[in-house]
Amino acid sequence: MPQHTLTVAGVTVDTRHWIGGERLASATTFTDISPIDGAVLGEISRGTPAEADAAVAAARAAFPGWAATPRTERARVLHAIADGVDKRLDELAIVETTDNGALLRSHRRGVMPRVAHNFRFFADRLLALGHEDFDTRGHRNHVRWDPAGPCALITPWNAPLMLESWKVAPALAAGNTVVLKPAEWTPLTASLLADIAARAGLPAGVLNVVQGYGSEIGDALTSHPDVRRISFTGSVPTARRIAASAAPHLTPTSFELGGKSPLLVFADADLDLAVALAVEQYDNAGQVCLAATRILVQEPVAGEFVRRFTDRAGRLRQGDPRDDATDIGPNIHPAHLDKIDGFVRRAVAAGARAVIGGHRIDSRYYAPTLLTDVDQDAEIVQEEVFGPVLTLQTFQEEAEAVRLANGTRFGLAATVATGDPARAERVTAQLVAGTVWVNCFFVRDLRAPFGGARSSGVGREGGDWSFDFFCDLKNTVTAPKGWQDHG
Repeated sequence: MPQHTLTVAGVTVDTRHWIGGERLASATTFTDISPIDGAVLGEISRGTPAEADAAVAAARAAFPGWAATPRTERARVLHAIADGVDKRLDELAIVETTDNGALLRSHRRGVMPRVAHNFRFFADRLLALGHEDFDTRGHRNHVRWDPAGPCALITPWNAPLMLESWKVAPALAAGNTVVLKPAEWTPLTASLLADIAARAGLPAGVLNVVQGYGSEIGDALTSHPDVRRISFTGSVPTARRIAASAAPHLTPTSFELGGKSPLLVFADADLDLAVALAVEQYDNAGQVCLAATRILVQEPVAGEFVRRFTDRAGRLRQGDPRDDATDIGPNIHPAHLDKIDGFVRRAVAAGARAVIGGHRIDSRYYAPTLLTDVDQDAEIVQEEVFGPVLTLQTFQEEAEAVRLANGTRFGLAATVATGDPARAERVTAQLVAGTVWVNCFFVRDLRAPFGGARSSGVGREGGDWSFDFFCDLKNTVTAPKGWQDHG
């Protein structure tokens, strides 16, 4: 009899799909491997277009009932899901660390609490969602947010459950039903989320989880005529394929894509703060879309910046992410590490110099790397590496800094280190980015819009922007006269 569960640090995870409120197995499986040590975690049901179609059918069948559910009840269920996440926080943390290699302490202290917060935020935001009626020549305008329908949500592997909750929570709050396709390298916490949601009272079919390869089931989801919204976080090439797949049905899409974000360090900055911000970009082994991987330093302080950076980065501890003393864990997969190493090797061959790092440690860990002597048009400056690899360029004047910062096809985020408020205001106004941080990094409030410009994405998530995407907005205009007296 096939094995349909696996155990991670004492936590049992079902390896089957969750469709229509039931666990369903596929005829074939794929192997889930821990990036920490290459250990096989288990065999996961490998979805086909048939499972994708079944999940969309379940979502479609459940949609009328969930859409008609009063806001207060939808909010109650989302809060119950958040309660379930809180109760299983330690379990979710160890499972996700084992599955994707990010630091266990980060999962316990920040990531998993943020998952619960995401559900609570959108539950509360739903209850406050509204627009004042307004008058047009005596006619009353009334705006409402109607649920759109089944949604296909496709998520990445670098922060699986948190990024899933960024999409699942507002989609459910809006009254939609969901088909969630987690990344094949990190499927486990999505399965646990299905269990938590079911125990919280979410009706069958409202949340469905289909596991597998995007190349095998992605098109079945994104081209499906019954899918009314597609939200994707991942690479630019995949987004292009999804957009083409969604085009025949004009299915609205939201894309949060790659980045090649700059960190601008001006000579008047607090240099210790600027160095700390730069070293922070190695978080999650550099596998963060927002990471400011292009360090731009004003020339008068460049030498001292490099000296302090090298000292601070040299004290980072790399190793098992389950150890609280570890600062940097493994990269997600040997194939991904090969990709990182290829970028660095080509950069060095083109003339770049590795101030630190520049090499793999073994088949899973890549040394934190800083490359200098790079040209603006170099591949290492222009393309997303998604690993612990930073570049450093210098500039003379403010205008040059802005030109270099904006000199890629991306526009996801930017960070500015300066001691001059007027300069901060001037520079941030000119930067092409969805989010700009000044003398800080990764301060994220769900009330704010999140997304990218240029090749970094389409649309915004967060606050009412999420509801704008996941809903069909309707305006009803009522005449002041013409009512008949029906007694």
